[in-house]
Amino acid sequence: MDFNRLQMDEFENDGVGIAFLDTGPRDGFPVLLIHGFASTAHVNWVHTGWVRGLSEAGYRVVALDNRGHGASEKLHNPAFYSPELMASDSRALLDHLGLGRAHVMGYSMGARLSAFLALQAPDAVRSLVFGGLGAGMIDGVGDWAPVARALLAPSLEDVSDETGKAFRAFADQTKSDRIALAACIEASRTLVQPDQLQQLTMPTLVAVGSKDVIAGSADELASKMPHARAFEIAGKDHMLAVGDKTYKAEVISFYSKAGA
Repeated sequence: MDFNRLQMDEFENDGVGIAFLDTGPRDGFPVLLIHGFASTAHVNWVHTGWVRGLSEAGYRVVALDNRGHGASEKLHNPAFYSPELMASDSRALLDHLGLGRAHVMGYSMGARLSAFLALQAPDAVRSLVFGGLGAGMIDGVGDWAPVARALLAPSLEDVSDETGKAFRAFADQTKSDRIALAACIEASRTLVQPDQLQQLTMPTLVAVGSKDVIAGSADELASKMPHARAFEIAGKDHMLAVGDKTYKAEVISFYSKAGA
């Protein structure tokens, strides 16, 4: 199978069109993948080999384009991008597919959305993998206002902030709706509270690159959860960690122990 040519389906959650992939063995235990800010299901999970690897390991793989991203509906009002609303898209997708329970993995912003999904519907989440986000989930990951300004700037040449320039260049490269992304980054940064982490009793893996200066400590986040452990993705920064082969192997091992 040519996984890079996977076609997306679509459904609606409360009137918002959400695009998604559904592949792998139909009888395999489901894994739901939630991508990071300004990315897509294909960029985050298909092109990095996750969809192929999980499918070949026997899992049914479901991955959505978050609202405002990829092939999903682009909304320009920040009110539509609270993490609770964005997480509800994933919950509705599981219901749409008739999947009662799934392993859930999110990367960066997707990790935060995974936490909100687990808070909304703990019975639907067999396990959690927080990739690319450690203590930043509760402490924050810095000032994202320059990123929003960069996305709304007339051109890349008008952006001076280095982080903002990187996200603007990526958005231009992927031909993203920059107004939708700016609305998303304005409204989706709600932090998970430490007492909320105590409610997440499912097995959890927190995986962060050793050179990731954005995510915060994986050990610190894992220590605040009842059944979590940390994994260091050696030698990788925030952008490169997502496709790391040791990360993939660790997740497959984690799923085999978490069971269905």
